[in-house]
Amino acid sequence: MTDKKPFIPPAVPVLYSFRRCPYAMRARLAIAIAGVEVELREIELRHKPEAMLALSPKGTVPVLQLENGSVIDESLDIMLWALHKNDPAQWLGSGVEMKDDMQLIHRNDLDFKPDLDRYKYADRYPEFSRFHYRQQGERFLAELEQRLQSNHHVTAPHFALADAAILPFVRQFAAVDAEWFESSPYPEVRQWLNRFLNSRLLAVSMKKYPPWRPGDPCLFFGGAGFS
Repeated sequence: MTDKKPFIPPAVPVLYSFRRCPYAMRARLAIAIAGVEVELREIELRHKPEAMLALSPKGTVPVLQLENGSVIDESLDIMLWALHKNDPAQWLGSGVEMKDDMQLIHRNDLDFKPDLDRYKYADRYPEFSRFHYRQQGERFLAELEQRLQSNHHVTAPHFALADAAILPFVRQFAAVDAEWFESSPYPEVRQWLNRFLNSRLLAVSMKKYPPWRPGDPCLFFGGAGFS
Protein backbone atom coordinates (compact mmCIF):
# COMPACT_ATOMS: atom_id res chain seq x y z
CA MET A 1 0.00 0.00 0.00
CA THR A 2 1.32 3.41 -0.95
CA ASP A 3 1.69 5.78 1.97
CA LYS A 4 -0.55 8.82 1.72
CA LYS A 5 1.45 12.00 1.35
CA PRO A 6 1.20 14.25 4.41
CA PHE A 7 -0.80 17.43 3.98
CA ILE A 8 1.44 20.47 3.77
CA PRO A 9 -0.65 23.59 4.41
CA PRO A 10 -0.10 26.49 2.01
CA ALA A 11 1.39 29.63 3.51
CA VAL A 12 -1.49 31.66 2.04
CA PRO A 13 -4.71 30.55 0.30
CA VAL A 14 -4.12 29.25 -3.23
CA LEU A 15 -6.46 30.43 -6.01
CA TYR A 16 -6.69 28.54 -9.29
CA SER A 17 -8.07 30.91 -11.88
CA PHE A 18 -8.53 31.49 -15.60
CA ARG A 19 -8.31 35.12 -16.63
CA ARG A 20 -11.25 35.28 -19.04
CA CYS A 21 -13.71 33.11 -17.11
CA PRO A 22 -16.44 35.37 -15.66
CA TYR A 23 -16.75 33.22 -12.55
CA ALA A 24 -13.02 33.45 -11.87
CA MET A 25 -13.10 37.14 -12.72
CA ARG A 26 -15.67 37.97 -10.08
CA ALA A 27 -13.74 36.00 -7.48
CA ARG A 28 -10.60 38.03 -8.27
CA LEU A 29 -12.59 41.27 -8.07
CA ALA A 30 -13.69 40.48 -4.53
CA ILE A 31 -10.24 39.32 -3.45
CA ALA A 32 -8.68 42.48 -4.88
CA ILE A 33 -11.15 44.87 -3.24
CA ALA A 34 -10.86 43.02 0.08
CA GLY A 35 -7.08 43.17 0.01
CA VAL A 36 -6.80 39.48 0.88
CA GLU A 37 -3.54 37.94 -0.27
CA VAL A 38 -3.66 34.66 -2.22
CA GLU A 39 -1.23 32.71 -4.32
CA LEU A 40 -2.59 32.98 -7.86
CA ARG A 41 -2.24 30.01 -10.18
CA GLU A 42 -3.45 30.84 -13.68
CA ILE A 43 -4.45 27.69 -15.53
CA GLU A 44 -5.00 26.60 -19.11
CA LEU A 45 -8.41 25.02 -19.64
CA ARG A 46 -6.95 22.43 -22.01
CA HIS A 47 -4.27 21.44 -19.52
CA LYS A 48 -5.85 21.61 -16.09
CA PRO A 49 -3.26 20.97 -13.40
CA GLU A 50 -3.51 17.73 -11.46
CA ALA A 51 -3.14 19.69 -8.23
CA MET A 52 -6.35 21.61 -8.98
CA LEU A 53 -8.28 18.49 -10.04
CA ALA A 54 -7.24 16.77 -6.82
CA LEU A 55 -8.87 19.61 -4.88
CA SER A 56 -11.98 19.92 -7.06
CA PRO A 57 -12.62 17.03 -9.49
CA LYS A 58 -15.33 18.99 -11.33
CA GLY A 59 -12.46 20.85 -13.00
CA THR A 60 -13.94 24.34 -13.15
CA VAL A 61 -12.47 27.60 -11.92
CA PRO A 62 -12.18 29.30 -9.55
CA VAL A 63 -10.89 26.93 -6.90
CA LEU A 64 -9.56 28.24 -3.60
CA GLN A 65 -7.55 26.11 -1.18
CA LEU A 66 -7.36 27.58 2.32
CA GLU A 67 -4.48 27.26 4.75
CA ASN A 68 -6.26 24.48 6.67
CA GLY A 69 -6.70 22.44 3.48
CA SER A 70 -10.41 23.12 3.01
CA VAL A 71 -11.57 23.99 -0.50
CA ILE A 72 -14.04 26.55 -1.86
CA ASP A 73 -14.91 25.90 -5.49
CA GLU A 74 -17.90 28.16 -6.07
CA SER A 75 -17.14 31.70 -7.20
CA LEU A 76 -19.82 33.41 -5.13
CA ASP A 77 -18.65 31.58 -2.02
CA ILE A 78 -15.10 32.79 -2.70
CA MET A 79 -16.39 36.36 -3.02
CA LEU A 80 -18.19 36.07 0.32
CA TRP A 81 -15.15 34.47 1.97
CA ALA A 82 -12.96 37.41 0.94
CA LEU A 83 -15.51 40.07 1.87
CA HIS A 84 -16.23 38.55 5.27
CA LYS A 85 -12.51 38.85 5.97
CA ASN A 86 -12.40 42.50 4.94
CA ASP A 87 -15.01 44.71 3.31
CA PRO A 88 -13.50 48.20 2.99
CA ALA A 89 -15.78 49.23 0.13
CA GLN A 90 -18.92 47.95 1.88
CA TRP A 91 -19.90 45.46 -0.80
CA LEU A 92 -21.94 43.48 1.73
CA GLY A 93 -25.15 45.19 2.67
CA SER A 94 -27.70 44.68 5.43
CA GLY A 95 -29.90 41.60 5.65
CA VAL A 96 -32.55 42.97 3.28
CA GLU A 97 -29.93 44.28 0.84
CA MET A 98 -28.04 40.99 0.89
CA LYS A 99 -31.23 39.08 0.16
CA ASP A 100 -31.82 41.29 -2.90
CA ASP A 101 -28.19 40.85 -3.96
CA MET A 102 -28.33 37.07 -3.70
CA GLN A 103 -31.64 36.81 -5.54
CA LEU A 104 -30.36 38.93 -8.41
CA ILE A 105 -27.05 37.04 -8.60
CA HIS A 106 -28.87 33.72 -8.65
CA ARG A 107 -31.05 34.92 -11.54
CA ASN A 108 -27.87 35.89 -13.34
CA ASP A 109 -26.32 32.49 -12.74
CA LEU A 110 -29.37 30.31 -13.32
CA ASP A 111 -31.21 32.21 -16.08
CA PHE A 112 -28.99 34.80 -17.77
CA LYS A 113 -25.84 32.65 -17.98
CA PRO A 114 -27.57 29.85 -19.96
CA ASP A 115 -29.07 32.48 -22.29
CA LEU A 116 -25.61 34.01 -22.69
CA ASP A 117 -24.08 30.64 -23.57
CA ARG A 118 -26.71 29.97 -26.23
CA TYR A 119 -26.36 33.47 -27.65
CA LYS A 120 -22.57 33.28 -27.70
CA TYR A 121 -22.45 29.75 -29.14
CA ALA A 122 -25.68 29.74 -31.16
CA ASP A 123 -24.26 27.27 -33.68
CA ARG A 124 -24.20 24.65 -30.89
CA TYR A 125 -27.92 25.19 -30.25
CA PRO A 126 -29.56 25.05 -33.69
CA GLU A 127 -33.06 24.71 -32.24
CA PHE A 128 -33.40 28.50 -32.36
CA SER A 129 -31.62 31.45 -33.94
CA ARG A 130 -28.98 33.65 -32.33
CA PHE A 131 -31.58 36.42 -32.42
CA HIS A 132 -33.93 34.30 -30.31
CA TYR A 133 -31.25 33.60 -27.71
CA ARG A 134 -30.34 37.28 -27.58
CA GLN A 135 -33.97 38.15 -26.92
CA GLN A 136 -34.03 35.67 -24.06
CA GLY A 137 -30.99 37.32 -22.52
CA GLU A 138 -32.48 40.76 -23.00
CA ARG A 139 -35.11 39.99 -20.36
CA PHE A 140 -32.38 40.24 -17.72
CA LEU A 141 -30.82 43.31 -19.36
CA ALA A 142 -34.22 45.02 -19.20
CA GLU A 143 -34.43 44.34 -15.47
CA LEU A 144 -30.92 45.68 -14.94
CA GLU A 145 -31.76 48.78 -17.01
CA GLN A 146 -34.71 49.53 -14.76
CA ARG A 147 -32.67 49.04 -11.59
CA LEU A 148 -29.82 51.22 -12.85
CA GLN A 149 -32.11 54.17 -13.50
CA SER A 150 -32.44 54.71 -9.74
CA ASN A 151 -28.82 55.08 -8.63
CA HIS A 152 -26.59 53.71 -11.43
CA HIS A 153 -25.95 50.48 -9.51
CA VAL A 154 -28.11 47.37 -9.42
CA THR A 155 -28.81 47.04 -5.68
CA ALA A 156 -26.79 49.34 -3.41
CA PRO A 157 -26.21 53.12 -3.75
CA HIS A 158 -22.63 52.27 -4.75
CA PHE A 159 -20.72 49.54 -6.60
CA ALA A 160 -21.19 46.42 -4.51
CA LEU A 161 -21.48 42.64 -4.49
CA ALA A 162 -24.18 42.23 -7.13
CA ASP A 163 -22.48 44.64 -9.55
CA ALA A 164 -19.19 42.74 -9.31
CA ALA A 165 -20.86 39.33 -9.55
CA ILE A 166 -22.96 40.17 -12.63
CA LEU A 167 -20.85 42.55 -14.73
CA PRO A 168 -18.38 39.91 -16.00
CA PHE A 169 -21.32 38.14 -17.64
CA VAL A 170 -22.82 41.32 -19.09
CA ARG A 171 -19.34 42.04 -20.47
CA GLN A 172 -19.45 38.77 -22.38
CA PHE A 173 -23.00 39.37 -23.59
CA ALA A 174 -22.08 42.81 -24.93
CA ALA A 175 -19.05 41.42 -26.78
CA VAL A 176 -21.04 38.87 -28.82
CA ASP A 177 -22.36 41.64 -31.09
CA ALA A 178 -20.80 44.92 -29.99
CA GLU A 179 -22.46 46.90 -32.78
CA TRP A 180 -25.92 45.75 -31.70
CA PHE A 181 -25.16 46.38 -28.04
CA GLU A 182 -24.04 49.96 -28.70
CA SER A 183 -27.40 50.73 -30.31
CA SER A 184 -29.53 48.61 -27.98
CA PRO A 185 -32.23 50.18 -25.80
CA TYR A 186 -30.16 49.80 -22.63
CA PRO A 187 -28.22 53.06 -22.16
CA GLU A 188 -27.89 52.65 -18.38
CA VAL A 189 -26.50 49.14 -18.80
CA ARG A 190 -23.98 50.46 -21.33
CA GLN A 191 -22.81 53.22 -19.00
CA TRP A 192 -22.64 50.80 -16.07
CA LEU A 193 -20.55 48.40 -18.12
CA ASN A 194 -18.28 51.14 -19.48
CA ARG A 195 -17.54 52.43 -15.98
CA PHE A 196 -16.57 48.90 -15.02
CA LEU A 197 -14.44 48.34 -18.13
CA ASN A 198 -12.50 51.54 -17.41
CA SER A 199 -12.08 50.90 -13.68
CA ARG A 200 -8.78 50.32 -11.94
CA LEU A 201 -10.34 47.39 -10.11
CA LEU A 202 -10.93 45.54 -13.38
CA ALA A 203 -7.46 46.43 -14.67
CA VAL A 204 -5.87 44.96 -11.54
CA SER A 205 -8.08 41.88 -11.65
CA MET A 206 -7.47 41.25 -15.36
CA LYS A 207 -3.68 41.55 -15.34
CA LYS A 208 -2.27 38.81 -17.54
CA TYR A 209 -0.04 36.15 -15.98
CA PRO A 210 1.67 33.11 -17.51
CA PRO A 211 0.08 29.70 -16.88
CA TRP A 212 1.20 28.11 -13.63
CA ARG A 213 3.44 25.06 -13.65
CA PRO A 214 4.40 22.93 -10.63
CA GLY A 215 7.64 24.28 -9.20
CA ASP A 216 7.03 27.85 -10.37
CA PRO A 217 7.76 30.63 -7.86
CA CYS A 218 4.69 31.83 -5.95
CA LEU A 219 2.79 34.63 -7.66
CA PHE A 220 0.81 36.65 -5.14
CA PHE A 221 -2.45 38.48 -5.87
CA GLY A 222 -4.41 40.86 -3.65
CA GLY A 223 -3.01 41.87 -0.31
CA ALA A 224 -2.13 45.31 1.03
CA GLY A 225 -5.65 46.56 0.35
CA PHE A 226 -7.11 48.14 -2.77
CA SER A 227 -7.30 51.93 -2.88
